[in-house]
Order: sequence, then structure tokens, then C-alpha cells
Amino acid sequence: MKYYIIAGEASGDLHGSNLIRGLLEADPQAEIRFWGGDKMIAAAGTHGTLVRHYKEASIMGFWEVLKNLRRIGRQMRFCREDIAMWGPDVLILIDYPGFNLRMARFVHTHRWTRPQGRPQVFYYIAPKVWAWKEKRVAKLREYVDKLFIIFPFEIAYFRRHGIEAFYAGNPLMDSVSQRPTVTPEAAEAFRRENNLDQRPIIALVAGSRSSEIQYNLPHMVAVSRLFPDYQFVVTGVSWLDRSLYDKYLAGSDVRFVCDKTYETIAQSAAALVTSGTATLETALLRVPEVVCFRSSAISIWIAKRLVKLRFISLVNLVMDREVVRELIQEDFTPEIAAHELRAILPGGTKHARMMQDFEALRVAMGEPGASQRVAAEMVRLLNEKHSA
Repeated sequence: MKYYIIAGEASGDLHGSNLIRGLLEADPQAEIRFWGGDKMIAAAGTHGTLVRHYKEASIMGFWEVLKNLRRIGRQMRFCREDIAMWGPDVLILIDYPGFNLRMARFVHTHRWTRPQGRPQVFYYIAPKVWAWKEKRVAKLREYVDKLFIIFPFEIAYFRRHGIEAFYAGNPLMDSVSQRPTVTPEAAEAFRRENNLDQRPIIALVAGSRSSEIQYNLPHMVAVSRLFPDYQFVVTGVSWLDRSLYDKYLAGSDVRFVCDKTYETIAQSAAALVTSGTATLETALLRVPEVVCFRSSAISIWIAKRLVKLRFISLVNLVMDREVVRELIQEDFTPEIAAHELRAILPGGTKHARMMQDFEALRVAMGEPGASQRVAAEMVRLLNEKHSA
């Protein structure tokens, strides 16, 4: 069968790559055409064709989206034409709702002339409608044939809204379980390969978009100056120009390691993490963290009026209580972040409790294998549809 997959950012590329491996296991003859990144390219191998890399499409923030409406419009037109030209058996959408819900609507409203009729639409990793834009639930009901969710609390939420979603655990457990155990030999090799000294490491996970780096990294660097006995390492990404990092790192002792986010976090005594999937990944790797987030004033102003959540980090949302401290906008100052960081480092007042909470989080997230279970269900549904 032919699978058209759209992932619009780094986390979608990660989950998409694991899903592709599961699809190929369940359907060895699969043909896959996708929007994604390097991880999906590697997973698909000769079965896949990259249409567009997410680094060309990823835009974050209310104001940032408004400034790029023309560019986004061109990408949407191209995507609709590409889907219609290729005629897949299924369109699989991974998060990225502003873009993907429009593609779901297109598949349902396009006049398909092929004998098989319109493609099925599967949505993997549901839009966070429980946080904001709840009106999107109606679009999910109308334009999505099957919704696949990754958080246990979403089961009851979507059921209340008339959607029977499929839940098989969280795919991050797959990624974490695949990571090798950190040994003293591996730790030493990591330091040697990345020109790091013997001081304990604190990871600075400032995000994967230029706007996240711009607003968060300067404050993280300021925190590093208050901890001379620790080695701060920013987790860079290769699709952003190195000069973007350098202008904020200039004059500091902060080190730069590229495309090794998991490895850097796993070697760290603690981390400062910009809100997003990385907050959950860090907790699952059992590394204590402080969640730090700044953005443009207008984006924060809009978010405060639209987002209806007690927390912004996935760790706290899953546990439904404060497990990690969230420092948002004006609360994210070097002094406050340093105070919270001291409390979660080994020997700190919050360290032991946070480690206990992270163990409870891992239990709540379920066992590894979610990607394979989701892929198997997708293939089963498609086979059932074709044989009907």
C-alpha cells in the first residue's frame, strides 16, 4: 500500500521514523512518500521518498506564523497537489495541526477519480485540543477516519467529544528504550569526542527553531556564569546556522554539541529545557530539569488568552501536578533559574522527590512498542477497508 506521511517538526520526525519502521514490519511492500526529516529518511530507506524537509516548513509562535502566511500558503498548495498526484491509500498526519488539518479536509473534499475512491485519513499524535482551539475537535470528527493518541488522559477527553481514539502507549518510550545505558567508558568517550572537560554537565536544551534559540539561549547562558563548577553544554541542531548560536555563546564558557541531544541529556547532571517534547524526553531519561520558556511579547499575550492549561510542560500535564518547575517569560530570569537548578542537582532539596516522580511518570507512560502497535492497527484497518 501507499502511505503519505506529513510531519512538520523535529519531534514529528522522531515519531514518524518509529512509525515507518512499524509500517514496514506490518507491510513489507509499503511505499512511503513523506514530509519529515533525517530520521524518517533513514527509517524508510529504499521504501521512501522525501517530499520536503521539515526545516523548510517549521514555524512556531503566533506572530511568527502571521509573518509567514504567504510562505505557508504556498507550501499547502504544493502539498495538496502532491497528494492528489500520488494518490496514496492513506494520509497519515503527525501532530502539526495548523497545516495537517487542512490536508485532512482536502482529502475529504477533493474529487477523486481513482477506482479506490478517496484515501483514508489517519491522525497520529492528536492536536492538543484539550489545551486550546477546542473547535478543532469538530474537524477531527469530520475529516479524520481514525485518531491515534499518545497520552492516557486523552482517551476520556475524546470519548466525551464523540471520538473513539486508539491508544497504545507513548512512542517516546520506544526512543528512550532504544538508547544504550550510559557507562563510565561511554561517558568518557562522549567528553573526549566533543572536547568537554571533567566537570559535571548541565544541558541547555534551548529548542530546535531559531525563535526559540533567540528568546531562550541568552538567559540560559547567563545562568551558566553562576555555576563555575559545572560545564554547560547547549544541544545544537544542524539545520540552524551555527552563527545563530555563536552570537549568544560569545564570551561564555558554554560548549556546543550538535545533533546529539539525547546523548548530551543522558550524560547530564541536570538540564534547562525549553518547553516542548524535550521536557518529557528529559524526564524519561531520568535527568532532573527546570522548564524555561520565553517568546515574543505578542505571542505570549495571545497564548495567555487562548491556552487553558495549568501547565505548559508535558511532564506536569501527564502527571496532572507540578513535578518540574516551569519558568515562563518574566519568571525566567538567571537568578530564579539558578535557584531552581541548585534545588534539583544531586544533593539539592528537590532532587530525590523529582527522581521518584520521574519513576511514576515512566509507569504512567506505559511500555515500549507503541509505534509498532499503532502501525499494526493502521495496516489492519487499511486491509479491512480494501477487503470490504
